[in-house]
Amino acid sequence: MPSFNGESVEDDGGSAIRLPTSIAEVLRPALAANPHSPAIEAASGIWSYRELDERADAAAGALWSLGVRPGDRVAACLPNDLDIVAAFHGAQRIGAIWAGIGEAMAAAEQQYLHDLISPEVVLAGPRCQIGTPSRVDSAQWAAALTAPAAPAVTTELDAPAGIAFTSGTSGRPKAVVHSQRNMLLPGAVLVATRRWGPDLRKGDSFPLTILNMFVLTTLLTAQAGGCAVIMDRRDVAGVAEWIATRKVTVWNGAPAQLYDLAASPELDLSSLQEVWSGGSDTSDHLREAFAAAHGLVPRVTYGLTEAPTVVSIDPPGAEWDRRTSGRVLPHYDVAAYDDKGNRLPAGEIGELHLAGRTEGPWANLWRPLLGHWADGGIQPPPPGPVATGDIGTVDETGRLTLLDRKKMVIIRGSANIYPLEVERVLDTHPAVGKAAVCGIPHERLGQQVAAVIETNGTAVDFAELAEHCRRELAGYKVPEVWAAVDTLPTNAMGKVVRTRLPDLIAGQARHE
Repeated sequence: MPSFNGESVEDDGGSAIRLPTSIAEVLRPALAANPHSPAIEAASGIWSYRELDERADAAAGALWSLGVRPGDRVAACLPNDLDIVAAFHGAQRIGAIWAGIGEAMAAAEQQYLHDLISPEVVLAGPRCQIGTPSRVDSAQWAAALTAPAAPAVTTELDAPAGIAFTSGTSGRPKAVVHSQRNMLLPGAVLVATRRWGPDLRKGDSFPLTILNMFVLTTLLTAQAGGCAVIMDRRDVAGVAEWIATRKVTVWNGAPAQLYDLAASPELDLSSLQEVWSGGSDTSDHLREAFAAAHGLVPRVTYGLTEAPTVVSIDPPGAEWDRRTSGRVLPHYDVAAYDDKGNRLPAGEIGELHLAGRTEGPWANLWRPLLGHWADGGIQPPPPGPVATGDIGTVDETGRLTLLDRKKMVIIRGSANIYPLEVERVLDTHPAVGKAAVCGIPHERLGQQVAAVIETNGTAVDFAELAEHCRRELAGYKVPEVWAAVDTLPTNAMGKVVRTRLPDLIAGQARHE
């Protein structure tokens, strides 16, 4: 039986959790069992487990030759392809701390993340705009790959391994530091609870510069002995082509991508056994539309950078509960808390807090994030459960319902209004591609409810939308200020950039 730090751990169905002793060891079981099986498929080709292992060793030697030592940060601003996967594994083999910097970011945003963590090396792709002496371009990297092998480095399971930047949709991103353990654990738990094995071909089109994507791609599929299919396209035609030609069995996408696929029932997605939706809210209407078009009900997730990644998910199959985000994974303890820090009974509304389960077969697996990188080091988090900043409920069965970000709550007069609740209603109207709701200042009420509607180029009748809302919402929750745009501003995960909404509203606000 596989071991977890010397102790065997099984889920309720008897499946053992296979947690390696470090990320450097994650390929070993698959490498021993099926060295020639595909480990990674990307735009540049396919690497078997043996080839990935060899490329990771070469990358470790290259980084060592560039001066990287245990505990140093390695940043990568690279496209989704084989090179970034090899570099990630190479960094882990010498005890470095990995961080990704998004290619789609503006130059100032890339530079801010760089300056926040001060990496020893920046692996720079064609869209990297960071100015730094530590920048290594593709030619320099190719030359470094011929360097001698790196010395053996032993890494502890609870040592720092990666930095995940918070989304920054409502403020400056923070640098969350995660351990080897917490980067391996999500894959181990999902492989065990979903009974995945070597036939898994998991496709992802989110950028690998997001740390969560490494957790959910190569670190997950390696623990199943399967293949991570790394897509370099996010458009509907490109995603469908990747799924069909690479026989993807599980695909993870943003709600906007699911929306586009649901509108194209002619596309061949027949290889899929599961579709996940994450990054932002997935409406019930979208689930139903996708199922009608392609025969699969999307598995909705709730994730957290501080976890990292998936906290709750719908079970395999077609079961789901309206307006929920699945069930909390069994190694977590998630509950609502009041403003004084008191845990609330199951089903009551409050701020969701995250901790590790302390009893049963899943006890003591998860550890809190190591902290935030700031002022040249790791600043530990406060003790106790992690406050998520999200308002919601968790019932006695572990079913999680998200209402909204705590800081996004609109206070109109003395009433609390959750934007997500209003957005879910607006998203059911056929004229709405997507809606974003926020509060704007009001002299008497404090705040008014404002809605920005993504129209996909079609005309929108705001009075009709207001009436549509009144049929399902109390009058004080109905938007009073409206604006329409062709496309809402979003980040790489498909989340709406909330800081840009006030300007959109100010530019074309219309009152009803």
